[in-house]
Amino acid sequence: MPEPVLVFACGNPSRGDDALAPMLLEQLQNSRAHWPGCEFLMDFQLQIEHALDLQQRDLVLFVDAAMDCRGPFELSLLAPARDNSYTTHAMSPAALLQVYRSITRETPPPGFLLKIGAEKFALGDTLSSHAERNLLQAGQFVESLLKEPDAGVWRQRLALIDA
Repeated sequence: MPEPVLVFACGNPSRGDDALAPMLLEQLQNSRAHWPGCEFLMDFQLQIEHALDLQQRDLVLFVDAAMDCRGPFELSLLAPARDNSYTTHAMSPAALLQVYRSITRETPPPGFLLKIGAEKFALGDTLSSHAERNLLQAGQFVESLLKEPDAGVWRQRLALIDA
């Protein structure tokens, strides 16, 4: 039986700041004893097959590096949505939720996306100092979320961030 909470990190550790999500996941896994009920999964990108990883979950947090963050990190609530990504080799989290709904005929678990502010994505780049600072803040925020693994609480936290 899968753990109720899935934290899914997307990113390529060989591409500079794209390593942010895998690095965050590694930090969380190193303190795994503090996160009962959580499963951690990492891949370079979301694939259609990952819809099966959402089965029997109560809550899913997708984590990814992004150049369009308004701050060090940004949390958003996801809704299942078909977009152009479902026909490519990589999918958006919203498209993955839509695939889940299509194949299971069930409502997907509540999904949230945490984007971490990033600058450099070139192959062979190292983590930028800007991204390193953002990782620290995002890590503290995710730890606070995982201490209260409840979609309602996370929605309230989302409202506080947007205020």
